[in-house]
Amino acid sequence: MPSVKLKKHAPVNDMTPFVDIAFLILSFFIMATKFKPEEPVEVTTPNSVSSIILPEKDAFMVSVDKDGRIFVSVDNPQFRQLLIENLNTTRSLGLTPAEMKTFVNSASVGVPFNQLKGLLALDPDDPQTERLIKQQSGIPCADSTGGELFFWVRDALNAYAGRKLNLLIKADNYTKYPDFKNILNAFKKNDQNKFLLVTSPEDAPEGTALAVTRQKQITGEK
Repeated sequence: MPSVKLKKHAPVNDMTPFVDIAFLILSFFIMATKFKPEEPVEVTTPNSVSSIILPEKDAFMVSVDKDGRIFVSVDNPQFRQLLIENLNTTRSLGLTPAEMKTFVNSASVGVPFNQLKGLLALDPDDPQTERLIKQQSGIPCADSTGGELFFWVRDALNAYAGRKLNLLIKADNYTKYPDFKNILNAFKKNDQNKFLLVTSPEDAPEGTALAVTRQKQITGEK
């Protein structure tokens, strides 16, 4: 009796469940991702060659643009909360919990204390809000005492009590020296003489000791 040969069929893979899962994961990341707010100040930093890597956390950065406007930012939201609570108490700012939350969610701030409450009370849905944020006048710092920047640095140090706070200065390529010196005065008045400058890195000349060091940092060699 002849054997019956069964017709072979190629296996069929239904990709529909995989596509559904992929879209669910994509939707989750879109909804959960928090994008960094746009900086209200534009700073074009000078170029430099350095082997020092800027710290990515526990950083208090003072930015100054070409017009001398000064802004401050703290990378850690937890310590931004402590900072604004300290300032609200020590400077009697009268900020509400909602206004302090707005500060925590802000990229940076650059207004005098008497304008801070009005800035943080702006309606994010108002079309004029973005324009007003970009028109911040800067933190007063034009004297040998460090001006209001002194208090920002002081209360940031208090918020980081027991931990190392990295002080950074991000100055524009055309920032005038007196504006830069005023920032240093605010640091010195707080007994802070060490800080890092934020610049645009350049490659070290090939064959130099710095170039070799950088290559080792990239490859993980010792």
